[in-house]
Amino acid sequence: MTPEETKAFEARIRAYVGREQGAPKRGHDDVNRAMIRHWAEVTGDENPVYTDAEFAASSSKKGIIAPPTMLLIWAMEGYPMAHPQAGRADVQRELHNVFEAHGFTGVLGTNTVTEVYRDLRPGDQVTSHTVIDNISEPKKTARGYGYFIETVTKFTDQNGEDVGRQVFRTLRFMPNAAPVAADAAAAGGAARLEVPTR
Repeated sequence: MTPEETKAFEARIRAYVGREQGAPKRGHDDVNRAMIRHWAEVTGDENPVYTDAEFAASSSKKGIIAPPTMLLIWAMEGYPMAHPQAGRADVQRELHNVFEAHGFTGVLGTNTVTEVYRDLRPGDQVTSHTVIDNISEPKKTARGYGYFIETVTKFTDQNGEDVGRQVFRTLRFMPNAAPVAADAAAAGGAARLEVPTR
């Protein structure tokens, strides 16, 4: 992109900062013992306060609780979120579409920071509220040239009280292979591209 095109592109993406991804979304399922048990089994977490009602009742927790690592799980939408219906893209998807249209086709989840304010128990209902919080200055990374995007999700319960918060950071980038191929084509040669294994 020319300097003018880059300036216009950055103005467009930064207009998304501070916008809500969409309406608050309540999880499809309330916190429940079956999903807690499945999670504990899959992750190998043998803490009995998650699965043994008698032990949990006699513990400081006074009953079954969900592992804190499940906070996001209660609000996740499932597979449909990866394949939105035409015309129903949320604000975050719109932002990623802008990146893709300008050649930033690579995407990598880099890290999350999660805060849990209270234990969740069977019967609790979790609603997520997500905001596009920050877009970095352009960065040159090992993966390619791109921008880090941070979203902040607040989680509330059935009473509207905060139960947790998560910051999620992704990198949208131009894969390094793309400039290599372009340079080779300009020189009249062929580039040998390395295909990522994952």
